[in-house]
Amino acid sequence: MRIRKKKWAMPELEACPFFIENPTENKGKWNEAFAKKAPLHLELGCGKGGFAGECAVRNPDINILAIDIKSDMLGVARRNIVKIFEENGREVNNLLLTAFNVEHIENIISPEDKVERIYINFCNPWPRSKHNKRRLTYPIKLEKYKEFLVSGGEIRFKTDDLQLFEDSLAYFEKCGYEITYKTYDLHNSGFEGNILTEHEIMFSSEGIKINYCTAVKK
Repeated sequence: MRIRKKKWAMPELEACPFFIENPTENKGKWNEAFAKKAPLHLELGCGKGGFAGECAVRNPDINILAIDIKSDMLGVARRNIVKIFEENGREVNNLLLTAFNVEHIENIISPEDKVERIYINFCNPWPRSKHNKRRLTYPIKLEKYKEFLVSGGEIRFKTDDLQLFEDSLAYFEKCGYEITYKTYDLHNSGFEGNILTEHEIMFSSEGIKINYCTAVKK
């Protein structure tokens, strides 16, 4: 998602108590960075923060680390997350934001962090074959996630791109993940507990079906 430069973003993030400026310093000890120890979930490419914020509010007994490469995007996410928590009468205490290139996630997350769930929502499909390796579901990435995803841990993947979805299903199988849920029409599937993202709202309004799967590390 493209976003214009926002001069106010970094100053607001630097003053934000739930923004982590140097994520590499927390490698192996992320749970210590939260107000309390709880199961750790990651969102890779959190965009404007609506999903992470709503997920954290609905699930106060988990910790969520939301990551995006763009500080300008995270500035918007910070405002959205604060609004979501305020509307629910809560302070942000189980969500952290950080800016990092998730293609190198192994530099900030380690096996000691014991991640229980990863959310990948509407990532760049990189449709050209020479760029496929940049996909967040590409086998090289899935093997990296195995290093810190606990046994029985999940990857929850949503996309509007059918080719990316089909390819990703093959990637999961190749890397030994078990697909425990799959649908090509999430909103008419009966799946409970779905949290809408900004992209999801936009695509659905255009009549585009949402593909979704849950892949479990055996």
